[in-house]
Amino acid sequence: MKYQAGTYGISELNLMLANKRKNMRIAKRILLAASLFAVPVGFTQNKLFEDGLKITFKNDSVHYIKAGILGQFWTRYNHNNPGSLLNGTEQDHVVDFGIRRIRFSVQAQVTKSTFFYTQVGLNNLNSVSARKSGLFVHDITVDQQLYKDIIVIGGGLHGYNGTSRFSSSGVASILGMDLPVVMESTNDVTDQFGRKYGVYLKGEVSRLNYRLSVSKPFPVQNSLNAVAPLSPTAINQAAFSTKAPQMNYAGYFFWQFMEKETTRTPYMNGSYLGKKWVVNLGAGAQYQKNAMWYRSTELDTVSVPLFQLGVDIFVDYALNPDKKNAVTAYATYMNYQFGPDYIRNAGIFNVANGTGQNGTFNGAGNAFPLIGTGHVFYSQLAYKFRDELLGKQGTLQPYFMHSHAKYQALASPVQVFNIGLNWLIAGQNSKLSLDYQSRPVFNQNAGGIMADPALRRGQVVLQYQLSI
Repeated sequence: MKYQAGTYGISELNLMLANKRKNMRIAKRILLAASLFAVPVGFTQNKLFEDGLKITFKNDSVHYIKAGILGQFWTRYNHNNPGSLLNGTEQDHVVDFGIRRIRFSVQAQVTKSTFFYTQVGLNNLNSVSARKSGLFVHDITVDQQLYKDIIVIGGGLHGYNGTSRFSSSGVASILGMDLPVVMESTNDVTDQFGRKYGVYLKGEVSRLNYRLSVSKPFPVQNSLNAVAPLSPTAINQAAFSTKAPQMNYAGYFFWQFMEKETTRTPYMNGSYLGKKWVVNLGAGAQYQKNAMWYRSTELDTVSVPLFQLGVDIFVDYALNPDKKNAVTAYATYMNYQFGPDYIRNAGIFNVANGTGQNGTFNGAGNAFPLIGTGHVFYSQLAYKFRDELLGKQGTLQPYFMHSHAKYQALASPVQVFNIGLNWLIAGQNSKLSLDYQSRPVFNQNAGGIMADPALRRGQVVLQYQLSI
């Protein structure tokens, strides 16, 4: 731009030059953000992606805005439970394709002490789903540091849950093909995929990391999936109450023996792929007064609380810090108290919507008794081979997962096994997972509701994950 003498004063010239420099900085940032989206998947280990889609402000690393994208795409074969129907047609075996998750997230450090986080997306979209399913809000929170990182208070639609580490799972870093859903005990019953509206207090004191929340649960009548009502005839069999829900209180604490984890958002990492040496011992709880009810032998309706306790240990250790071959291990015990004989069957991303005359206690598709009053032991174990085991095509991480649940309503335990392999093409940014799950099938007989070894079913899932 040319400036003519006598047209602008010195102050005006300085202002225009300052605006020009400012516009140049903004343009560079826009070009940088655009270039991030233009980088091919094969180059996701580029340094541009170390911090995701991130732009810093005020020429420092404190103030920033950061975006994230996640997609998980499934190809699946499922051996359906006996008697499974899809729109009235019996199907014993199913092959389907679908989108397990899509996420778009934004987080921003607005000031040195104010942090904003939001996430939108969708879950479980396949040919059985309602068409044109829309995105919905998963999280939207703001938190404020009251005293350094020791005391932080926040609120909104949040996922600061209690009971165990993976009651708040980081979906981009899941160790296996899918979340350990047995730890999301009220998923989409009194919450929105694990989130509730409320306030939370979190922080870190020395090596102790803590989170506490007070939240208002969703009424069960608002659930997208029908919640089993109180039976008019069953005695001493609990169900979720349809009365106005009372406050939910939750907390989780963990001691970090080695390196510390980042807990800016509520979601816990499933595997660090040898990048950290983490040994954490945790404990948590959840309580909600009068969340459940049941009919007594006198046919009175009795209200009881929802109460849960959990303890767990998480280990992620690089056997060779240079090669990054690593072991990831996790184990937890959870005590679930929902009232007498409470049991909930669920099929994750189910491929069927009904049962015929040959149906079993499990229900349709891939459902099985998932949550109930009783005890749960859950474990994960994985070994990650050295980086670049496959050259530029990344490395491999085989894993094994096991859930053993002993619920009051069942005469035999619920044993679920998963064995799988992660092909880490570019770490968690580009990952292909092959998973086999074996699940029990339960039926009512003279000894109670028991698993039938002859009817055990399985599914195989191939998942591709893209995460930025």
